[in-house]
Amino acid sequence: MTMILDGTAGITYPVVAGSASAVQASSGRVLQVVQGILTGTLSTSSATFVTTGLTASITPSSSSSKVLVFASCASTFNSSAGNQGSLAIYRNSTNLHSVFGAQFYGSASSVEIPVSMSILDSPSTTSSTAYTVYIKADSGSVNFSANSGNNYIILMEIAA
Repeated sequence: MTMILDGTAGITYPVVAGSASAVQASSGRVLQVVQGILTGTLSTSSATFVTTGLTASITPSSSSSKVLVFASCASTFNSSAGNQGSLAIYRNSTNLHSVFGAQFYGSASSVEIPVSMSILDSPSTTSSTAYTVYIKADSGSVNFSANSGNNYIILMEIAA
């Protein structure tokens, strides 16, 4: 059996006797990938989520597509022991997924703690959609900074 491999249309199998059209194996394939990196530093003691500036936008090609979001972040907890922070992934203004980042117990002036998050989202749109990492201080103050070089967000459109 002959098959056609096309990077824009997936894998198409030829018409089989008795069927009306070729079959395309496309569900689950990655249609596009977008990456965002942090370009600044944020220090906050806000008890509600505020944007970190770590963001990326994607325009799904179909309203049935899913978006797989990966975020890898480093938070710095400052000042005194007991500082706590949380991170979240937002789609536009909606909190999709939040995690308790960490608690700083040490006696040094600061410590950097990496946090990774992921979520499979169904935005149900073909409009440009922004995904952003937010942060809040559960107690004390937290920084979100580009010093470590590992703050990024990756968006992957997955065909439905």
